[in-house]
Amino acid sequence: MSSLPILDKQGKKTEALDLPKEIFEAPLNTKVLHQAVVMYQASQRQGTLNTKERAYVSGGGKKPFRQKGTGRARAGSIRSPLWHGGGTVFGPHPRDFGYDIPKRARKTALRESLNAKFKSNDLFCLIELKEKISKTKDFAKILDALKLKGKILAILDGCDDSVRLASRNIDRFQLMRSEDVNAYHILRNKRLLVTKTAFHKLLKRIEG
Repeated sequence: MSSLPILDKQGKKTEALDLPKEIFEAPLNTKVLHQAVVMYQASQRQGTLNTKERAYVSGGGKKPFRQKGTGRARAGSIRSPLWHGGGTVFGPHPRDFGYDIPKRARKTALRESLNAKFKSNDLFCLIELKEKISKTKDFAKILDALKLKGKILAILDGCDDSVRLASRNIDRFQLMRSEDVNAYHILRNKRLLVTKTAFHKLLKRIEG
């Protein structure tokens, strides 16, 4: 059975956490991960592009020249899409790019994202920090002891509230709650740091 070592602030192993065999020893399902990531990215698109059709371009109320006798093509408005400064045909308008995938697929993607981090040795478990951490440099020392570099997603449920304030100025470090995280958050960061409490909450979310 696979296990995940639980580390203290000095990066030393204190105990090991047994991992469910059906999750962390199964082959990685990259297809459902792709579906979830594309869905989450689509929901982040603003969709605020807008263009003016001829009805919304100012001017053009008067016929530019008479219908016949000029030798030119007939025209009813200088705001026709055929004219410079006219309206736009089939241009983009505000829209919502978001869509949804089944709840079971989102749960599976969360499970597979944890599996992916475990298989790549980018999943780290830290003991709960019960004592108060008042300075950012003190928390940065903990990350150095754990040898965590690059983009880090931390799920530190069970730790003292001071950890949130001490870690918010660390570059490329994101702190989230276990109930808010999804597969996209996990995959877009290089390292995943969790506490034992947070890891059990994540396992509870992906049950069934």
